[in-house]
Amino acid sequence: MAIIDLYEHSDQKHNLAHFATLASLAAVDGEINPKEKAVLDKFAFKLNITDEEYKEVMKKENKYPIQTPQSGERRLKRLFEFFQMALADQSFDDDQRNLIERYAIGLGYPPKTAANMVNKSLDIFRGKIDFEDYQYLMER
Repeated sequence: MAIIDLYEHSDQKHNLAHFATLASLAAVDGEINPKEKAVLDKFAFKLNITDEEYKEVMKKENKYPIQTPQSGERRLKRLFEFFQMALADQSFDDDQRNLIERYAIGLGYPPKTAANMVNKSLDIFRGKIDFEDYQYLMER
């Protein structure tokens, strides 16, 4: 097996774990509604998730660990994507807030910072901005 194959396999493993996290976030408030499903489908395509992987992730008994990216920008992008998923149906409840805070901690942010990031992100996301603006605002 070539080195590039190992890297691609590892990268796909990270993508699958991230997709599973997004699916968990979509399901935290009960069933996944059509708006959330549409966002999940978009992420599945973006992350190269196969139909088999998609079906496996959607099983309730599956647990995938959070894969923490090395790069601060990639961690922030993951947090951005969590909010895209959480707000896909234009609602946000305490279960989603708690889950995103736990994911932010899992991504390496200290608990107090994670809580502040969630609060800032909610304020920002209600204005629907793109990632570059989000990144700029979160780093300030």
